[in-house]
Amino acid sequence: MADYDLDALSLSELKKMQKDVAKAISTFEDRQKGEARAKVEALARDLGYTLAELVGTEMKTSRAPAAKYRHPENPALTWSGRGRKPQWFVEALEAGKTAGDLAIS
Repeated sequence: MADYDLDALSLSELKKMQKDVAKAISTFEDRQKGEARAKVEALARDLGYTLAELVGTEMKTSRAPAAKYRHPENPALTWSGRGRKPQWFVEALEAGKTAGDLAIS
């Protein structure tokens, strides 16, 4: 391991080094977890199971919720019905439209 004279480094050099160390730690942990996961999955496969079967749950994947409402004039604007109502949705309701009018069929 290299020896560094930290007192000789400038503040910007120290901050860069701190950022580099944090990144190195993060990628190291990610690699270790990936290797561990691969070993456990291989062992489960050798025993005739999937990791999900042994753990008892399906692996979770994060997905955005499906869109339920679409802007009447700009179909690229959608809303899932979760969270705060987008401004275009509020304006459409104020203009006399109903949520059913904006629903994706």
